[in-house]
Amino acid sequence: MTTESAETADSFHVFDTTLRDGAQREGINLTVADKLAIARHLDDFGVGFIEGGWPGANPRDTEFFARAQQEIDFRHAQLVAFGSTRRPGAKASEDPQVRALVESGAPVVTLVAKAHDRHVELALRTTLDENVAMVRDTVAHLRERGRRVFVDCEHFFDGYRANPEYAKSVVRAAAEAGADVVVLCDTNGGMLPAQIQAVVSTVLADTGARLGIHAQDDTGCAVANTLAAVDGGATHVQCTANGYGERVGNANLFPVVAALELKYDKRVLPEGALADMTRISHAVAEIVNLAPSTHQPYVGVSAFAHKGGLHASAIKVDPDLYQHIAPELVGNTMRMLVSDMAGRASVELKGRELGIDLGGDRDLVGRVVGRVKERELKGYTYEAADASFELMLREEVEGRARGYFRTESWRAIVEDRPDGTHANEATVKLWAKGERIVSTAEGNGPVNALDRAMRVGLERIYPQLAKFELVDYKVRILEGRHGTESTTRVLITTGDGAGEWSTVGVGENVIAASWQALEDAYTYGLLRAGVEPAQ
Repeated sequence: MTTESAETADSFHVFDTTLRDGAQREGINLTVADKLAIARHLDDFGVGFIEGGWPGANPRDTEFFARAQQEIDFRHAQLVAFGSTRRPGAKASEDPQVRALVESGAPVVTLVAKAHDRHVELALRTTLDENVAMVRDTVAHLRERGRRVFVDCEHFFDGYRANPEYAKSVVRAAAEAGADVVVLCDTNGGMLPAQIQAVVSTVLADTGARLGIHAQDDTGCAVANTLAAVDGGATHVQCTANGYGERVGNANLFPVVAALELKYDKRVLPEGALADMTRISHAVAEIVNLAPSTHQPYVGVSAFAHKGGLHASAIKVDPDLYQHIAPELVGNTMRMLVSDMAGRASVELKGRELGIDLGGDRDLVGRVVGRVKERELKGYTYEAADASFELMLREEVEGRARGYFRTESWRAIVEDRPDGTHANEATVKLWAKGERIVSTAEGNGPVNALDRAMRVGLERIYPQLAKFELVDYKVRILEGRHGTESTTRVLITTGDGAGEWSTVGVGENVIAASWQALEDAYTYGLLRAGVEPAQ
């Protein structure tokens, strides 16, 4: 980082704690390799500080710090080690966990300190004066060893409410001992934005310390609370990627940074980095093995998705009429959802998105709108099945269905064996390029058997099918007269190594609905591969 950019970055800190606080989310269990991969993504994104964990507390975090400094050439971020103040009655220089912070080699250390008088007396089991001394001694010791120090005042807002003078005395002690930033932590996540702003501005005025904010999301206000703290004078924000964290999570890094850049006009990232935000969010989600939230602000796939016909009509005139920013600013895209709420504008915009010119043909668009509404009444949905919608749209535009193959019949058999196991076998009879094909296959379920039988029968004629893979399969039972007589909807996602597409099928039973979705999946995949349909 150049001197100029470093000075700019230091005027406002974006501090990421995904690898430490975010990793405490239920269901997340990061390996050292995972942590290294996430750290690279965060550095690419341009955060100023990456808190890697608690060296000395467990072998994994200790190994991470050793490997990160050898294997990652940080371009934007500084690595931060997390730990606590010295133990009561001990010397900071002799405390093993303080020594581990120094030995981690991290240039920056975050110390967690108690700022709530009841926590000092009940959890630490020491006096209020000794707690202040612990903060002062540990900060001074680390500063003497050349470390930059941030102090996280745990439970600060609850402590401030109970004993404001004591909470502020901890802030003063940390700042006077050489802490660069004192972070006010809403550890229980119970505060609201107006309360946060009032406390931060008061503490800033009374102590003169540089303040930061660490907000948990237990009231659903972590992002708002973080921005309220900025309004109150905080210049250091602690967040996690995608809001991962203990209980319901932490302040989400991505909406916080987007708000600072786009709403507050603060340059907190390197030039052009914001446009990479959606990719970074999804990459981190893949590493922690959690599906990206589709409705996450800014980066969710639905963040700029429009379904209502009224919205679509306005967007056709000017996208800004129903979007607060241009999605390209954060690396996302606008999407049109076609449903029974669709109007002409929705279909025209969706056609444009798919590269299909409807030519202003009002009759054509009207037929498509009518067909969508009729089929959705039967249980189809095209919001999550773009491939099936595109096939239907092309059929209306071209006046015929794509003719890669034709189904004569199919059959799926499930055999219940005496030993409690099941055998699944399917037979399909198809026509392709004038040839009748009969193929049989077994699978680990009736749908899988049908998929394999279709593949076995068609791969010789369409070798492109060898790349196709069923990625996801969802079944929903729609309302009906009785449970087993209800309509079934199936959504299938298929991939070819270069992308994925989703198709829908509806029927009176799950096998029939699945077959429809499979037919569309194979048809769309061949279209996508550029295969000419059979005559």
